[in-house]
Amino acid sequence: MITPHLIAPSMLAADFAHLQRDVDMVNQSKADWFHIDIMDGVFVPNISFGFPVMKAIHQYATKPLDVHLMIEQPDRYFAEFKEAGAANITVHFEACTHLHRSIAAIKELGCLAGVALNPHTPVHLLKDMIADVDMVLIMSVNPGFGGQQFIEHTYTKIRELRQLATGVNDSLLIEIDGGVSLSNATALIEAGADVLVAGSFVFNSANPIDTIEALKLADSDLRTI
Repeated sequence: MITPHLIAPSMLAADFAHLQRDVDMVNQSKADWFHIDIMDGVFVPNISFGFPVMKAIHQYATKPLDVHLMIEQPDRYFAEFKEAGAANITVHFEACTHLHRSIAAIKELGCLAGVALNPHTPVHLLKDMIADVDMVLIMSVNPGFGGQQFIEHTYTKIRELRQLATGVNDSLLIEIDGGVSLSNATALIEAGADVLVAGSFVFNSANPIDTIEALKLADSDLRTI
């Protein structure tokens, strides 16, 4: 199957005083998903937003909501996130004591199930789960805040993950979150990334729609997975 990469603008970087405007912008752009960062101030040292804001985004969004849970004990809220509009739910490896059960619970709700890895967490720890997940999100910055500098070791982790999945889960999506820009988008795709999350790089740009399109065209050659 030949597939292009996906672009998921992070709504954490949107202007919350003009949230509907920014949702409409993403709708009109070549973006594929809305990336929704949920932070609880416990798992990460920041608090983002909860169900009311997510529901407001979903009310106007015409594209899937890709929900990234940076929270402790995420299993408590899976059904509520589904009800609030989540198409994809990603939990952190570091936050889940019973990861297999968490992934199964997400799938039972009909959502795409993902697991995220912090920069210090090695890819090989997913060996026994790689066949069960739909997506792995590699954090290319430390989670909790936008606008951080990209961690170069991310390229190695992408290649290791693709190798781990080959022949076991060839349809696995690899998502990259943190410090994504036009300076590294092509290299990330060439390393094996399928989904690029971009927040401040998109919303702080002079023309976000053009920036999203440029990220979408970062590697104009479709690749085979």
